[in-house]
Amino acid sequence: MTEARNRVVCDAGPLIHLDELGCLSLLSDFDDVLVPGQVWREVAQYRPTALARSEVALQNVDVTISRHAPFQTLVRSFTLDLGEQAALTLMQTYPQAIFLTDDAAARLAAVTFGYQAHGSIGILIRAIRRGQRTREQILTLLRALPTHSTLHIRAGLLQDIIARLEAQE
Repeated sequence: MTEARNRVVCDAGPLIHLDELGCLSLLSDFDDVLVPGQVWREVAQYRPTALARSEVALQNVDVTISRHAPFQTLVRSFTLDLGEQAALTLMQTYPQAIFLTDDAAARLAAVTFGYQAHGSIGILIRAIRRGQRTREQILTLLRALPTHSTLHIRAGLLQDIIARLEAQE
């Protein structure tokens, strides 16, 4: 694995939602895409096709969830599931990585630990900057999100994101 900051630790949400949108390949420019075993099993249950995409080298990483008292207190406070706990435990090993999650509580927990966290929408918007997709392609995907993905996002928030992207044209 590289020492570059170009590493992500994935929770299940972004893997599932990006695959639903046909955009999992947007993760292919990261040097390391680390998936804790607990998350891998969750994705295998709900969206096994995401794990079979050859354009992204997902790395299944065995993780023993931290039993450190402050970590466990945070887990209880934010009601984090097993996959989120495993991903945040892995972030302790790679604190310069980016934590990918679509769960608001997991994102808040990550920020509490000082980690950088983003979700599926952040990856979509990043694709414009990276030249992986055009602004219009991303706008089309964002508009299709409610019908083509299981990602839960408030309609008003999604409309705000779309309006901001449209205003940048």
